[in-house]
Amino acid sequence: HGLKQGSGAPGLKGRCPTGFRYHPGSTHLNQMISSLPASGKLRDILRSHYSANACLLPLCQLHGAAVTTVEGIGSTKTRIHPVQERIAKAHGSQCGFCTPGMVMSTYALLRNKPQPTMDDITEALAGNLCRCTGYRPIVEGCRTFCQEANCCQANGSLCPCLDGEKPQLFDKLDLLPLDPTQELIFPPELILMADTSPQTLTFHGERVSWVSPVSLEELIQLKAKHPKAPLVMGNTNIGPDMKFKGILHPLIISPTRVKELWLMCFLSAGVWVGAGCSLSELHSVLKKLVPQFPEEKTEVFRALNRQLGNLGSVQIRNVASLGGNIVSAYPNSDLNPILAVGNCKVSVISRGRREVPLNQDFFVGFGKVILQPEEIVVSVFIPFSRKGEFVQALRHAPRKEASFATVTAGMRVMFSESSRVVQDISIYYGGMGPTTVSAAKTCQAIIRRPWDDETLGQAYDILLEELALPPSAPGGKVEFRRSLTLSLLFKFYLEVLHKLKAMVPEKIQPLPREIQPVLPLLHQPVSKDQGNHDAVGRPMMHRSAISQATGEAVYCDDLPKIEGELFLVVVTSSRAHAKITGLDVSEALQLPGVVDVITTKDIPGKKVRTFCGYDEELLAESEVSCIGQMICAVVADTKAHAKRGAAAVKISYEDLPDPIFTIEEAVEKSSYFEPRRLLQRGDVTEAFKTVDKVYEGEIRIGGQEHFYMETQSMLVVPVGEEMEFNVYISTQWPTLIQDAVAETLNISSNRVTCHVKRVGGAFGGKVTRTSVLASITSVAAWKTNRAVRCVLERGEDMVITGGRHPTLGKYKVGFMNDGKIVAADIQFFANSGNTVDESPLVAEKMVLHMDNAYNIPNLRGRGAACKTNLPSNTAFRGFGVPQSLLIVENMINDVAMVLGCPIQEVNMYRGPSTTHYKFEFNPENLLRCWEEGKRRSDYSARRAAIEQFNQQNRWKKRGISIIPIKYGIAFSDGFLNQAAALVHIYKDGSVLVSHGGTEIGQGVHTKMQQVASRELHIPPSKIYISETSTNTVPNTCPSAASFGTDANGMAVKDACQILYQRLEPIRKKNPKGTWESWAKEAFMEKISLSATGFYKGPDLYLDWDKMEGQPYAYYTYGVSCSEVELDCLTGDYRTLRTDIVMDIGKSVNPSVDVGQIEGAFTQGLGLYTLEELKFSPFGLLYTRGPSQYKIPAVCDMPLQLNIYLLPDSENPYAIYSSKGIGEPALFLGSSVFFAIKDAVAAARSDSGLKGPFSLNSPATPERACLASASPFTQKVPASKPGSFKPWALDI
Repeated sequence: HGLKQGSGAPGLKGRCPTGFRYHPGSTHLNQMISSLPASGKLRDILRSHYSANACLLPLCQLHGAAVTTVEGIGSTKTRIHPVQERIAKAHGSQCGFCTPGMVMSTYALLRNKPQPTMDDITEALAGNLCRCTGYRPIVEGCRTFCQEANCCQANGSLCPCLDGEKPQLFDKLDLLPLDPTQELIFPPELILMADTSPQTLTFHGERVSWVSPVSLEELIQLKAKHPKAPLVMGNTNIGPDMKFKGILHPLIISPTRVKELWLMCFLSAGVWVGAGCSLSELHSVLKKLVPQFPEEKTEVFRALNRQLGNLGSVQIRNVASLGGNIVSAYPNSDLNPILAVGNCKVSVISRGRREVPLNQDFFVGFGKVILQPEEIVVSVFIPFSRKGEFVQALRHAPRKEASFATVTAGMRVMFSESSRVVQDISIYYGGMGPTTVSAAKTCQAIIRRPWDDETLGQAYDILLEELALPPSAPGGKVEFRRSLTLSLLFKFYLEVLHKLKAMVPEKIQPLPREIQPVLPLLHQPVSKDQGNHDAVGRPMMHRSAISQATGEAVYCDDLPKIEGELFLVVVTSSRAHAKITGLDVSEALQLPGVVDVITTKDIPGKKVRTFCGYDEELLAESEVSCIGQMICAVVADTKAHAKRGAAAVKISYEDLPDPIFTIEEAVEKSSYFEPRRLLQRGDVTEAFKTVDKVYEGEIRIGGQEHFYMETQSMLVVPVGEEMEFNVYISTQWPTLIQDAVAETLNISSNRVTCHVKRVGGAFGGKVTRTSVLASITSVAAWKTNRAVRCVLERGEDMVITGGRHPTLGKYKVGFMNDGKIVAADIQFFANSGNTVDESPLVAEKMVLHMDNAYNIPNLRGRGAACKTNLPSNTAFRGFGVPQSLLIVENMINDVAMVLGCPIQEVNMYRGPSTTHYKFEFNPENLLRCWEEGKRRSDYSARRAAIEQFNQQNRWKKRGISIIPIKYGIAFSDGFLNQAAALVHIYKDGSVLVSHGGTEIGQGVHTKMQQVASRELHIPPSKIYISETSTNTVPNTCPSAASFGTDANGMAVKDACQILYQRLEPIRKKNPKGTWESWAKEAFMEKISLSATGFYKGPDLYLDWDKMEGQPYAYYTYGVSCSEVELDCLTGDYRTLRTDIVMDIGKSVNPSVDVGQIEGAFTQGLGLYTLEELKFSPFGLLYTRGPSQYKIPAVCDMPLQLNIYLLPDSENPYAIYSSKGIGEPALFLGSSVFFAIKDAVAAARSDSGLKGPFSLNSPATPERACLASASPFTQKVPASKPGSFKPWALDI
């Protein structure tokens, strides 16, 4: 944040979402560092330019380094860089908040390797997160730099760019060339600095001093004098501890300029590596050493290389040091088990020097090693391996890249020559206790015995007993972790057998990882008669993509600091259900910089926000009902001072009995938010008596964090007179914020103007929750009469704002032997959290969508919003539909497994149809999508190939699934479907459009530009959209429900048609005139060049008493087919291919719509297979950042992703015959869930298990592995529920 404040560079996005060590932190914080190594010689540099995370890099450490941010490589004011251009033109920027980081990761790679491979690209992007795009367009934009991409036939197959079927979404030929000679040179100042004698550097802050010595002797003296002072090299451990855990180190020693810590020494027995070497440098050195020696000598080197490729991300490995990694002594360390089995050792120095072996005795406790506080690790010895010795590194993590490991292992076995009798063996595990642990007893049972099934079979039992985790062990996943110890040993066993040239029944190959070059084809080309000025239907780049790629795009927190501005930090409850017995702010008010503490007593107007008929306190006064509920807020002159003030607020509680956390507890105690909803058609009870079979089942779907890249952000500015306020905010609904602030301050709405330039992602999470935060911030601005900024950190945001509702679905289904479902009774229970928010509406939508694509004649659905003591959940893309449809599809899947045959087609709507709420529709396009999906995916042939693959492989299985969706578009409350717009034509012919939609990455401004272009018959370049504000378009509705383009597009169209009609006399008088001349002439003729447009929207409703109505304007249809490959031993999987067919009518902008489909699908893939929210038994959210909560990354992309838009589709109910597309495709991510379930079923079949089985969502590796029921998982005894207190609740 220091760099950002000092430079004013908006490209350095300031909200790092990271939690702890190693994680890539954030895509939007990447920068390139150029520096000399400690030796000071340019020729010694392994990598003179490298990417790093700004949030982890202390400013003090950048002395002698050049920092290049995204603004430094190109801008619209000078010239844009090819990296910026290609990501933008490939449509790789939606909300744009992550784009600068993507650009800088790629730029740093190209500076070191101008012609990278695809592996280089994916490795460089692995440390970056994006919540909007699904990564495909980013990867395709970067692929254009690859050497192999320059030749269409390079991979031996037909490149999609040669497919003559349809034009592409972007033109590769229309790109700036990359010219390395035009890049910034290595800074000459740094080379000159290297020739001067280095001096000890000392920096003094308000509470911390930083010392950077230049010699080893000085370092030893400093450490002896200050033994508790930490040594900081990469700051990947100490930095997060200080930032997120509040740990204070008065003195920090940074030995980055001590040459001895960087030296490498090669001996006949191995290599000494300086402890200060970064992990990237170690990786590079080992890769260079491996080919120089016989294979038998480099076993340890290669094992380390395997782990280094997966440890953290490039940005982390570039700064994290080898010595720091070792002495951090994390229990799930990736490197320490390998270093231990490899007989490595460290050289440490204080007053004397000694060598200490890295073995079981070195690691003495969590984060603790045997070294004395004053001792310094100078170097690490990595020995050569010997003949007959085999070493392997193994790991399993929740995500394939940039993720802490669940379990890691280092294994080494030694055989005497020409023998399979084990001479020596060493096995170490990480993640199986508070330290790296040795399986010494297991090793003893293997030594001097032959390397065969019998020996290993006995070893497994000993290993289970030796590494016994208690069922409530920190981190949870106890059964899975214990089974992994066995599975990883088995993998090592097979690998060694293979190297011994023994007959191996199945060599376990790694999962495929090469991303195929697939560009979506534009299946809806515009008519040849369409004029060039008319942009509708063309794949037009997001209107802000270039600005987003150059870092010039301004987000809420990029607004310059205002004179006297204050920062607000909220103080939240640490109890889930308690009375507040005391609130003491005296200590906070005495701290430097703290101006005031805002409590509920300070609110001059309404102290609550009312949602769905229930009042929610802005700030809790007497009682709290969840951990994370806001109690008061501290305002101070800086964020650091506000955080210290918040930490000093003292709150005392009296716990209340029986908090409710789970759905089952809520149901048992009838804890609901009313109304509960019921929809029914037919006589369900009677129908069950007529069927051949009845089956009952259930499935649980976990919650999901929005994880928008830009956290909740706002700036409230008092204008200074007549109680007027300007609110600059990141929200989907400016009018709601205006209303909330006005009511809270007890002023009229015309005194509050809400401005939204753009939003860095929202997904439903920036509506109601944002209004509460804005209300609190406005009180602070009103009380202090100063501008107040509030920007939540990632952990705060996740705790306070809630997410998608965890849901329990129960169903009873009656069906005939031919698969036809006659009756279904489904119950939906949503965990709403502590306040109502929009939960009853979410439950309603679950019930409304429970038919999906299926015509079930007797259908009953009940939806309930359960009140619990967790943080309140809120709207999230799909609004209950992703949970509802997964439950329905799981029911369909269970019936298919009972019968042993697919049943989807036999139950689909056909011909003129009526839904369960008596709405008539035609499912023709749904069936067309289904048939097209089967054809495009070659479903039948691949199903047969998968069955053959599964017969030939015991430990790897493949699965395939095809899933349909029917998604209702628009708000079922009709008044929310209206929209308005204001369009100005200026005298020079330029056009300014304002409308009620907010740009949240979905491209609504781009589409509005296209609409205006068509209606005014001018090119889009003449049209500008500045922001969304309540003083230009009043009384707007939220940008939500996939209805933003439908509503606002019609309003903009209306305004433009009015203006074009007004210009008709001018045009008739001068038909050959230019647009500019017409505009000027109209002004001279006193014709108004400003118009408002309005769209009433459809009058939608549902009568819940009569169980009938029209809640939706129309349906968007789609089908997704996905194939996965599953490692049954670890539960790891890879999505090999996904084909999606979507009916989106006639697309207004195919590139934007395809981006929405891919982004929604990827978010769904995260929901159903990856993202897990974990709560403690006391209701505290454990997963408060990207180190604990995993959203999809580049490594989670399907290796082949094909998007097809259904041709020849009409939709008379939306603008230009288009369809809403923001939400529907999210559920299609479930095709990966059901493909995993299909693969698991194949694995279970090998263990003799048939028929339906339980697999809850998300289908994480843990769940997939345990459900696969391999012999290793079956060896692990299950803990009896109720006999222990679990580490985490099952929410």
